[in-house]
Amino acid sequence: MKKSKKDMHRAFIVAMIKEKGKTLSQLSTEAGLHPRTLGNVLDRKYPKGEKIIADFVGMKPEEIWPTRYE
Repeated sequence: MKKSKKDMHRAFIVAMIKEKGKTLSQLSTEAGLHPRTLGNVLDRKYPKGEKIIADFVGMKPEEIWPTRYE
């Protein structure tokens, strides 16, 4: 039986970003996006945003959101 994977909780993702010294809003603007754009990644698939966040925290998008990459 295959173990089902769950996406990381949004609060944990935000905490990882803060631990690295930035906010979601700062990451968005530094990537040339509207300050709230990367917040969308927490609720829906957005590959460009997923990569920005994953790269910043030192992970792969599929490690953070496995259900989006099945």
